[in-house]
Order: sequence, then structure tokens, then C-alpha cells
Amino acid sequence: AQTKQCFQQKMQEHVNAHFNYPQMALDLGMQGRVSVMFIIDSKGYITGVRSRGPDKILEKEAERIIKKLPQMKPGKQRGKPVKVAYAIPIFFKFQEG
Repeated sequence: AQTKQCFQQKMQEHVNAHFNYPQMALDLGMQGRVSVMFIIDSKGYITGVRSRGPDKILEKEAERIIKKLPQMKPGKQRGKPVKVAYAIPIFFKFQEG
């Protein structure tokens, strides 16, 4: 549980550090949730990044953020490295002001 919480915190920090609201999306008033699915392969690399969201512009930005993730320690099952699928939501929301 502690490892999972640490992973989620590090993911949040990564998203915040690399987040860049696309100007076109701001101009068009786009916001919403983008679900990003990806796989951490048996060598720890991010592969198979896919996303689903309200618009292609937001999906592209969410995928760009995830593709910038560093190589990780792969998941293990019975002592052998295995690939692990993950899904993470990224929320695009702006404040008027």
C-alpha cells in the first residue's frame, strides 16, 4: 500500500512538473478528464500509451506527459520482471480570472 501511494505521488509530481495546458484548448475553452493507459514493460520502459478524453488536443498533451516518464523498476511476479498495465486520469481544468 505504501509503495502504491508513493508511486501515485511521484506520478502526480511528474504530471504537475510537465503539465502544459495547450493554448488552443484554452482558446476554445476545452476542459475535462483524459484517461491515459500505458504499460510499464519488463525492462521498465513506458510503452503502449493510449488516451481517451474530450478532445484530441487534450489527449495529445496527456500522452506527451506520460511519454516523458523515466525508466522505472518493472513489476515482479514470482521474482521475474513482468509488464504491468496502468491507467491514470489527467484533469484539464482552468480557472477564470
